[in-house]
Amino acid sequence: MRVTKRNNKTEIENKRMNNKVSVGDWVAMFEEIGLNQRQRDKWHKVFEARHPAGHQSFLEWLGLKPEDIDRIRAKSS
Repeated sequence: MRVTKRNNKTEIENKRMNNKVSVGDWVAMFEEIGLNQRQRDKWHKVFEARHPAGHQSFLEWLGLKPEDIDRIRAKSS
């Protein structure tokens, strides 16, 4: 894949932002590797503890509503 600069973003970065993965896709992948709900909750807790701004950004990228993001992050604290 050829990478060219355009408006301070690469084509790869632009593709990443446009190729969203849904919440359902994430849950399906987690279930496929054997993560149950309790383990997924733990994953969110680790994400929130280590990278709170990244966790916020990830949840926004998924397209979640602000109230759902607030609920997930509060549960993950």
